Amino acid sequence: MLWKMFITFFKIGAFTFGGGYAMIPIIQEEVVEKKKWIEDAEFMDAIALAQASPGPVAVNTSVYCGYKLRGVIGAIVCTLGTVLPSFFTILFIAIFFYQFKDNDIVSQIFMGIRPAVVALILSAVYKMWKKSKFSYDKLVVVIGTILIIVLFDISPIWMVIAGGLGSFLINKIRE
Repeated sequence: MLWKMFITFFKIGAFTFGGGYAMIPIIQEEVVEKKKWIEDAEFMDAIALAQASPGPVAVNTSVYCGYKLRGVIGAIVCTLGTVLPSFFTILFIAIFFYQFKDNDIVSQIFMGIRPAVVALILSAVYKMWKKSKFSYDKLVVVIGTILIIVLFDISPIWMVIAGGLGSFLINKIRE
């Protein structure tokens, strides 16, 4: 099982460009839909926890999944699977970067990757939106949060904290 976990997260880490948010739909497809290691609702909770925790969201999610499946050793195995491809890629790029940094073909390749990364992130948002039970009042909160972050240049971290506290208070009042 540990080997399967490592290979799964290694593939995710190796074939996802654009960082943690671009990895979310791929992690969801592998861990929830294909392997059925965790449920949809629990994956949503894992993403929320990963976003609220320090560090990259994909690494935090892999830690959560690994820990859920096999405890501390599982968390270590999944984390290594997630970060090793990036580590090797960055090491390779660092070694050869100065030879190719002004190469037009390399620049064009990276320019072509950018829209794909945006599409992966939007895909993750769409899938999470579809599986969440969003109502219009929650949509207003989402739009309001986006506007506050963009217009007032407030860190998303403060919005996550405010959302958590607001939800806690609303649920306490309802009780």
